[in-house]
Amino acid sequence: MTAELDELYQSIILDHNRRPKNFREMESATGHAEGVNPLCGDQIGVWVRVEGDRVADVSFRGQGCAISKASASMMTQAVMGKSRAEAERLFDDVRALVTGHAPAGDLGALKALSGVSKFPIRVKCASLAWHALKAALAGGGRVSTERAGAGPGASTNTAADERG
Repeated sequence: MTAELDELYQSIILDHNRRPKNFREMESATGHAEGVNPLCGDQIGVWVRVEGDRVADVSFRGQGCAISKASASMMTQAVMGKSRAEAERLFDDVRALVTGHAPAGDLGALKALSGVSKFPIRVKCASLAWHALKAALAGGGRVSTERAGAGPGASTNTAADERG
């Protein structure tokens, strides 16, 4: 990655941290999940309203580091209007990106999260809201990065597959 691209990506992340999009609780949600990373204190709640098979609205609320908040903000913009299947593919692509693997699809502005792969401890920060989104789409619940050493057989309600 070039220095100019690095600077652009940092600028995008800082902008979403300072002025997050869709930063609100949603009363008309069809799904809600809470994401917690007890190692660093990030806490993100994600609300979705699905109409038919489409994400009609998505929002988040919480506190965390710049990467966590920016990722959540970018996520809300990226999945708005998408089908459940498209949102799931974005989840997979973002997870691949932040863990240093090539995403299957074009991520557009979400590419700004690519630098996270250089700092494995920050992968959980970038992926927390995405795990909460996945849980909210499945009906809600709580996701946690607490079981950091868990392997592929870990509960689907954890974000432990992102090692940090």
